[in-house]
Amino acid sequence: MLLKLGHLRFVLIALAIWSPSPLLAQTNPQKSNAEVPTVRIPFVGCESDGQVGPHPAPEGESKVVRLDAVVSKRLAFYKSEETGGLLAPRGWHGFGAYGSMGTTLYVSPQHLIFDDLQADITGSVLIEWCRTGETSGRMEVARVFARVFPSQKAYVKSVKEAYPDLDLPFGPYPKDTLKYRSDSIVEFRTPPHSEGLGSSFGLTPNDEPITGVVISGEGPSVAVLVVRLPPDQDDLTAYIIQQFESNESEP
Repeated sequence: MLLKLGHLRFVLIALAIWSPSPLLAQTNPQKSNAEVPTVRIPFVGCESDGQVGPHPAPEGESKVVRLDAVVSKRLAFYKSEETGGLLAPRGWHGFGAYGSMGTTLYVSPQHLIFDDLQADITGSVLIEWCRTGETSGRMEVARVFARVFPSQKAYVKSVKEAYPDLDLPFGPYPKDTLKYRSDSIVEFRTPPHSEGLGSSFGLTPNDEPITGVVISGEGPSVAVLVVRLPPDQDDLTAYIIQQFESNESEP
């Protein structure tokens, strides 16, 4: 069902001029913090496995967020020992993977074990994918930067010089839609039945779009959130992405 560790696929993403679309409507579900109440949502610890073996699910307190009270009753905060964590529908299940490259957290409607991370994702899932350019994850960071952040071209070229056989083409993937929130934050949408940034983290295209956000950090580093929800829960996507962006912007 899920992506094989160490075998992430990257493809071109589209650099498109932003125009009003369903994604634009989703990414601003709230008017201002002053108008949104502070609420607590359940913490869900997730088991993980990786370079030095399995880790148990961490214990944690409920997550404090600014979120519509009705919406908050449909969400929980999922986190493994190594990951930053993300919002996802209540009642789902998470599993983390980690190594020298970075960390990944998967949250899906099904119970997950380490062996589930050996095949592509065919259904609904959320993925928190984080890599640092100061470790063996530098090649994956460079692949993402080459598709999304023109300002990181010098870094991409330096990785290419170190790994001449690495394929690092620059350029957009035709069917993706991007919105640049800032120089370091890019939201994306891969349409149904299409290859794009959304499917490059191990998702098999299906009837649902794949949306998410890419955030560059110091190091350099990159944090990616990938979201594919069923139609009856797709209205939660905007809140999930917004909270992820807020979490990543915190010191």
